[in-house]
Amino acid sequence: MKIDFNGYNDGANAATELVNTSPRVRSRGEALPDVAALTEFFAALGIDRTVGADDLQPVHALRDEVRAALESDEDDLARRATAFVARAGRGPGLHRDVDGHWRWHVETSPDATADDALAVLIGTGLLGALYTLGHDRFRHCTAPDCAGMFVDTSRAGRRRYCMPEVCGNRLKVAKHRARQRDRT
Repeated sequence: MKIDFNGYNDGANAATELVNTSPRVRSRGEALPDVAALTEFFAALGIDRTVGADDLQPVHALRDEVRAALESDEDDLARRATAFVARAGRGPGLHRDVDGHWRWHVETSPDATADDALAVLIGTGLLGALYTLGHDRFRHCTAPDCAGMFVDTSRAGRRRYCMPEVCGNRLKVAKHRARQRDRT
């Protein structure tokens, strides 16, 4: 199987997305409870792979491993991300797409599992982000009562929330309500 991606952003964002599917982060519970949700998750990441019920538990375990990597110090993060890349057998390479743009691709071994394929994408992204942006871009969400994490791949490096559309909005609503209470 071959996984194509534009650069470390894709893998770093996959790490962020995976970590934040956890019931530890989401108030509504597990975001990957079944094969349908896992299939949709893989498709959203651009991983063309059929997944089954046997893939759920290993992907959940990978999620915990990725969170531990994001929370670790710089050297441990590099070691863990390198181990993620090694899980599927072959390292990343570059090729040109039909428009002539360079794209990363990873050839996984024929017996690579779904979590191995995801680990390669994430490991490559984490190593690229660590090398290009630095360890200070691996952060906890700043929203109150949120246990989310993210890799800040923004140009300015000022991202504050794991899921801006959720956590950022939640904080804006709370501030708005506080202003309304202060006025009355």
